[in-house]
Amino acid sequence: MESFNVHILGCGSAKPSTRHNAACQVVEIRGKLYMIDCGEAAQIEFACQKLNINRLGHIFISHNHGDHVFGLPGMISTMGLLGRTAELHIHGPEKVRELLDVTLGTYCQGMEYEVHFHPVDTTRHQLVFEDRSIEVWSLPLTHRVPCCGYLFREKPRLPHIRREMIDALQIPLSQINNIKAGASWTMDDGTVIPHENLTTPAEPPRSYAYCSDTAYRPELVPLVKGATLLYHEATYPEELSDRAQEYCHSTSQQAAKVAREAEVKRLCIGHYSLRIKDEGAHLREAQEVFQNTILTHEGQIIRVE
Repeated sequence: MESFNVHILGCGSAKPSTRHNAACQVVEIRGKLYMIDCGEAAQIEFACQKLNINRLGHIFISHNHGDHVFGLPGMISTMGLLGRTAELHIHGPEKVRELLDVTLGTYCQGMEYEVHFHPVDTTRHQLVFEDRSIEVWSLPLTHRVPCCGYLFREKPRLPHIRREMIDALQIPLSQINNIKAGASWTMDDGTVIPHENLTTPAEPPRSYAYCSDTAYRPELVPLVKGATLLYHEATYPEELSDRAQEYCHSTSQQAAKVAREAEVKRLCIGHYSLRIKDEGAHLREAQEVFQNTILTHEGQIIRVE
């Protein structure tokens, strides 16, 4: 099975901390890298995890709060210093354009590569990017500024060839792609071998849903239904639910409730408040609602499977 991993570069909340970096993740799918949010220390952690910056083509920003965007100027500048020539695409709420305009106009003049900004309507669940392998959909969230998450979904893969059938029937290798695409095979005597007899089904498409800063939002449930992996912010423990509501964040149990109702396969939580002294207790609160929950931490690589 081809790679589909989530690299955690930062899982802290707004205030700087010696325990956690600001929000940043990298999704690795079939050899390509896609960054989600770009808080401070993003490029340092990117280097520490030995990720190849040349494979990063798209950055998806959830909202225009500093702990999610302050790493962008440094990341863009460093790519220029390294002699990047490939285009970089940045997706996010319209307000992010202002930061990019200042960054590019003041600090990044004369770079050999182009940066393209693609505004995202944070109020709609819509396709914001696709290539041959994946689709990326926006997930409307409820925060103090326009904010959205992102759903990364593999496109259906072609079925697997049954090598023993190909060999036994002496089917030319030139016909393999046609059979994968759905063609049957006709023998010299006119016998038709159905496509289904020549292949085995591909693995179901995998998906990763990233739900950044948001108040508890039941409307997310149908949008992330059945996701292979869900990241949902869980800034506060349940005892601080009033504070979570005031600042449009979620508690660990609220994140777990979304996971349970959406019947996702696995949940990971992060964006920890500095008020949390025992993240283990925070985890146990979530697991009371949704058992298959894990904590995120810097340097972690989570397989989507």
